[in-house]
Amino acid sequence: MNIKHQKTKQILDLFEEISAIPRCSKHEEKICAFLLAWAGKHGLEAMKDKVGNVLIKVSATPGYERSGAVVIQGHMDMVCEKTADSSHDFAKDPIRFVYDGDWLKADHTTLGADNGIALAMAMVLALDEKAVHPPLELLFTVDEETGLTGANALQGDFIQGKILLNVDSEDEGVFTVGCAGGRDTHISLPLQYENAPDGFVMARLKAGGMTGGHSGVNINEERANAIRVLVRALMQIKKDSDLRLADIAGGTAHNAIPRDAWADIFIPRDSFKSIEKAVANLEETFRREFKKTDPDLKLSVELQPETMGKRPLNVADSAKICDLIIALPHGVAAMSTEMKGLVETSNNLANVKIANSKMEIVTSQRSSVMSRLHALTWRIEAIARLAGAQAVSGNGYPSWQPNLQSPLLARCKDVYRKLFGREPHVEAIHAGLECGIIGDKKEGMDMISFGPTLKNPHSPDEKIHVESIGKIWDFLVELLKSLK
Repeated sequence: MNIKHQKTKQILDLFEEISAIPRCSKHEEKICAFLLAWAGKHGLEAMKDKVGNVLIKVSATPGYERSGAVVIQGHMDMVCEKTADSSHDFAKDPIRFVYDGDWLKADHTTLGADNGIALAMAMVLALDEKAVHPPLELLFTVDEETGLTGANALQGDFIQGKILLNVDSEDEGVFTVGCAGGRDTHISLPLQYENAPDGFVMARLKAGGMTGGHSGVNINEERANAIRVLVRALMQIKKDSDLRLADIAGGTAHNAIPRDAWADIFIPRDSFKSIEKAVANLEETFRREFKKTDPDLKLSVELQPETMGKRPLNVADSAKICDLIIALPHGVAAMSTEMKGLVETSNNLANVKIANSKMEIVTSQRSSVMSRLHALTWRIEAIARLAGAQAVSGNGYPSWQPNLQSPLLARCKDVYRKLFGREPHVEAIHAGLECGIIGDKKEGMDMISFGPTLKNPHSPDEKIHVESIGKIWDFLVELLKSLK
């Protein structure tokens, strides 16, 4: 691809270097070591806190020594998702870049531009001899994607700056000034097994090919949830045939809409043909329902030549699992009455699996209104208890309430308008950002979030608009220049 913007090429070259380093959530050790070594190589002061957050300090350029420090912030970890046919090993394989017209994506995996592009941009800025700026604090946090662990553990005195530029938004020309809070709930249901009745065989029911996506950004698009599709099929089969569940799994990350799910079921051998036909009909039904959002949706059932040592659950527990999953909410629960078009409250039915004779389910709730976040969480906990399951919810993280009178926002709008000749869009988002947590820890922090255009984060369809990287660079440089 012919990249005209010189800094864009530099940023992407460094991003590719970053993308060769394993950095799935909760496994940031190698990227942390890389950043510290990079800082040492270039004579920059760097430090790591007890959870692995990295801070790199960059001295002010001449004339800006008396200016207050500016924090440029992004997160080190990435959501590690891949297509069902990919052999990629996130623990050792580099992310393979694929240029497609004006876009950069990865080869059947997530790209990790969420949020590796922020790291690369900040690092290029730190070494740029032409850019002028106040003292900079490059703050790179761990485990943003699975619980904002790094931001939650951050000590207030780790950073000194009172201006925070979060480079983790996904639309160039849009300034984010607020975000949703969130809580996860873990549900556990003890299970009982029994021997399969005579004449029963095991089959695998699979639901796949769904679009998936970010459980905050894409939740309002009514994309199919593979777990829900799978369980709807199980409910229909169970209605017309004897069925015993043996195993079930679906979903990966708490903040990704599940794309694939499967279940091993024991059924009477002589009913397989009718079940196969029913599944084919259901596939047609689901493909009609989700033709706009999930055109590649697939549903299939296949006899298994061996049971792989599996035994079925008893009839009661097989039914209880299906009832519990179908009863749990998924999708938008309420729209905001304050900001038109903004999802206020939602839930993602994120992950199901059987482990150690227990059904394990993870749900992820979001809301910009904390009281409604708690109410939705209580509802999910109540559904779990009614099924005889245990539900444990985390403390979660706070929402970031918009401050439309922010001096930083006014400055950003002015710089953007002068640079590009148009008005930027200002919004709050339904996704979670670290700004709310960091702002709680650092009183008086003025914050804004922006970033290059990114589509389909948290899925193998993730891609970044290359031209937008240069525009964000130009904006960032001009904004810092104005902060004298």
